[in-house]
Amino acid sequence: MTRRTLNRTLRAVYVILGGVLLISAAAKLHTHIPGLDSVASGPLLVDIYEYLKDMSLVFITVIAAYLANIFQKRTTFVDAVKHEWRGIVATKLALVTYCEKTYPTTDDYLEAYCHISGAIDNMRIVYRNVGETDKLIGLYPYSPLHDMRRALETIDPRANPNVTQEQRTLVRTAVEQTFYALRERFLDELDLEEPTNPLTAAVASRIKVSGTTRRARRHQDRQRKRVETKGSGNADVDGFLWDLYYDEVAQTHAGDHRFVSNLNGGRDSPQTRA
Repeated sequence: MTRRTLNRTLRAVYVILGGVLLISAAAKLHTHIPGLDSVASGPLLVDIYEYLKDMSLVFITVIAAYLANIFQKRTTFVDAVKHEWRGIVATKLALVTYCEKTYPTTDDYLEAYCHISGAIDNMRIVYRNVGETDKLIGLYPYSPLHDMRRALETIDPRANPNVTQEQRTLVRTAVEQTFYALRERFLDELDLEEPTNPLTAAVASRIKVSGTTRRARRHQDRQRKRVETKGSGNADVDGFLWDLYYDEVAQTHAGDHRFVSNLNGGRDSPQTRA
């Protein structure tokens, strides 16, 4: 279920719910509404209100089940769109990789062609053709995939054994251009939003610095003491592993001289532990 279909269905549900609530409110408050407080219409409005009240549980249950079915269809559709997009990305990478090869073989070409052919056919389980009817085939919904296919066919080594690198470069450029055009429209159905905490700066680096809280360090020290006290029963293995640990931590925190100093201060040599 596309986003447009979902919104149209939800609007219809809201209109129905609003109409029922309006009728129920008018029937309940008819004695206070001019034109509805007549003796003739009073009993009918009372009966309508009582009927709606008695059927409210059934009405709510039906609406809830209908909405659950709608959102389930929407979830299934979005999952299908995501799966198809992953296939399209894999197809684009396969075509670009083929164009970058200096001496591509026929098997390489057939593998790339299978990717684009599969992406084209898999679209059938996501969208129907635009303008398709019982008698008309319609138009393929995302023609850039066929643009990629046609571009790839121009460098088929079986039809043209003397394909130049310039021709493959042209095909790669065409594939990338059509892929970007496809991405601009295809992903619109997913309702993507901007990230809450984006990282837009180029050549970014970590903001956090090495270290941890005192509570975590005390917890580590307690566990380390228990391990050192009990050991594994093999002093050589314990010493070997402890040396590896201390060396790795010292290299990781090489810029933190205070940390390294504290680390070395609590380090026992293999001979001392033995």
